[in-house]
Amino acid sequence: MGKYFQEEIETASREKIEQIQTEGLLDVVKRVYENVPFYRKKMVEKGVTPDDIKSLKDISKLPFLTKDDLRDAYPYGLLAVPLKNCVRIHSTSGTTGKRVVDFYTKKDIDMWEDGCARALVAAGGTDEDVVHVAYGYGLFTGGFGLNGGSQKVGSLTLPMSSGNTDRQLQFMTDLGSTILCCTPSYASYLAESIEERGIKDQIKLKAGIFGAEAWSEDMRADIENRLGIKAYDIYGLTEIEGPGVAFECEEQNGMHICEDYFIPEIVDPDTFEPVPDGQIGELVFTSFAKEAFPLIRYRTKDITYITREKCKCGRTHARIHRLMGRSDDMLIVKGVNVYPSQVEEVLIKQGMPANYQLIVDRVNNSDTMEVLVEMTPEMFSDKVSSIESKEKDIVTALKSMLGIYAKVKLVEPKSITRSEGKAVRVIDKRKI
Repeated sequence: MGKYFQEEIETASREKIEQIQTEGLLDVVKRVYENVPFYRKKMVEKGVTPDDIKSLKDISKLPFLTKDDLRDAYPYGLLAVPLKNCVRIHSTSGTTGKRVVDFYTKKDIDMWEDGCARALVAAGGTDEDVVHVAYGYGLFTGGFGLNGGSQKVGSLTLPMSSGNTDRQLQFMTDLGSTILCCTPSYASYLAESIEERGIKDQIKLKAGIFGAEAWSEDMRADIENRLGIKAYDIYGLTEIEGPGVAFECEEQNGMHICEDYFIPEIVDPDTFEPVPDGQIGELVFTSFAKEAFPLIRYRTKDITYITREKCKCGRTHARIHRLMGRSDDMLIVKGVNVYPSQVEEVLIKQGMPANYQLIVDRVNNSDTMEVLVEMTPEMFSDKVSSIESKEKDIVTALKSMLGIYAKVKLVEPKSITRSEGKAVRVIDKRKI
């Protein structure tokens, strides 16, 4: 297999891509208007019909869709095909409200797996690789897409799912896994576990495809150094499709969106007006190629920016920058916007592990923020004065990055609960 999984479409001209998107947009708007009462009601309220949509520029005439809309329409309110045409559903955890579900036809699953196959090949995957999929399987979308994508590439696929680190490492060493797929926080934990066991010389990994949570360039460098791999970002979300919506290539300079399936937009998160390429805003997707559950102008709440310049890898599809966080993950502390990824960046630059927790509270009508950071085993044996000095250094660096004071407390190694999925970084006691 060469440099691309589907070279013709991955390197298509911008004109060809926009033609596919225009035809897809016109088709999906007509489909949902005729078949989905929920959509038709929203469009009528906005005063727009399918006849008003004639080009990509007209997409701004259509109403946005939010997660609350998906909850209100649960479970079948946004289904665009007869239920008998669907072969699978996936769902969010529902920890912050009613679950959100996504339905798939056979064609939808095929499309999803193709996106993941593109991602694997872009990361150097071939039919000679052993792909170790340690994302969760089940209602969570994580594992299934990469599992199917790996099989399409022809790789030996290990459907490990998440958890049971001892078993993960046993299979990784016994079968010689070469590509690891999981969350970046779990990759960091696996690296730590490998170091503790002294088995790095038995690890054959060459690449990792990590997603499902925001992570920094410093965390990438840390994982690459500790595992001896090249680490690639991948993007997806349950509501649209799992991992494979966008992915990095060897340039590691933004994630290529599968634009033959999706139309991306970046909007101002306050005014919802479109912003120019290169300007930071909220990512919005229209999944025009989905049969069962197409979403139009879905607000992801992910913060990033987009570029449509041709990549050095030869792919022509637009790229989104590494996610800076989610607008609903953003904390407002003392009137300042704080993203966990900013704290992570400071900690790694200070030589600290990426195992931390932010605790935000309100005391005497004033916001407070405390950062708990695990020490390395070497630091734990240091003198108290050395630990206090390091805490002060981190306080100063955080003040420079964030513009506000945050208390820092260095805690014992492994005292912060590890996660085999998405890491729990924030405890906001103001909401309790």
